[in-house]
Amino acid sequence: MKPPMLTARALTKRFGTAPALDGVDFGVGPGESVAVTGPSGSGKSTLLHCLAGIMRPDSGEVRLFDERIDSLSERRRSHLRRTRFAFLFQFGQLLPELPADENVALPLMLGGTPRRTALEPARAELRRLGLEGKEGRRPGELSGGEAQRVALARALVVRPAVVFADEPTGALDRATGDQVMGVLLDTVGELDAALVVVTHDPRIAARCTRTIEIRDGRLSGTPRAGDGSGSGFDGFADEPAAVGLRAGSAPQGASALPVRGGDAARPGGAVRGPAAGPQADPASSAPRRSTGPSFGPESVMEVWR
Repeated sequence: MKPPMLTARALTKRFGTAPALDGVDFGVGPGESVAVTGPSGSGKSTLLHCLAGIMRPDSGEVRLFDERIDSLSERRRSHLRRTRFAFLFQFGQLLPELPADENVALPLMLGGTPRRTALEPARAELRRLGLEGKEGRRPGELSGGEAQRVALARALVVRPAVVFADEPTGALDRATGDQVMGVLLDTVGELDAALVVVTHDPRIAARCTRTIEIRDGRLSGTPRAGDGSGSGFDGFADEPAAVGLRAGSAPQGASALPVRGGDAARPGGAVRGPAAGPQADPASSAPRRSTGPSFGPESVMEVWR
């Protein structure tokens, strides 16, 4: 077994009087995918945000390889998030004023890569995900499934060491969620990166190599091994469009990936929260016990700044 690349020790985090994390230990190694499960408000997203350097824990430490990252300055953590980490959120969180290729290239451009140079790998990643010909479309001109594939391309274009995914399939129907998760697992495997997925879906969790559960800010029970079905499976195996969606241009006339509640393009650009539009998963709208950061198109920029 490879040594962990990302570790956390004795993490604690409170919001007011509510303990979101209460002494959590965690580790994930290269090529490994870990699903973090548990009830709403149990501390799953807070753990992800602390691991990714988006927020500082109240106590404990987070290390990437041998470097402690929770004590870094905001500027250095921001650089780390642009260069070594990648993020995939439930509602994509694309910037509505930018076309697809610039949304994908955004973390590269914020890191100082010239626009023309950054657009080359961005467009290649869009082609790999079956979105050739849609590079110039803005989020409001894409279906929900297409928008999530653009967000996936943005996460992977930096060739990250660790990918953090917060309910990446929660706003998608079952078939589309399988497709997105399959491509994510495949690419993480090819990069020998680590994947940390927050999910309520037991089917998604089972495709990861390991599952942990958080309850009331603490790890609960014994970690479970996955069935390994994510390796080499991209969710397109039974589709005529498999080859085009995996490795090249989308087939002529291929239909867009559907979002729960329909496949119509979303008016008004990117979704700004769980209640904003037809993508919302009713289960995700339940009140939460503790409140961590809320990500919308504007605050997602803070991940890289």
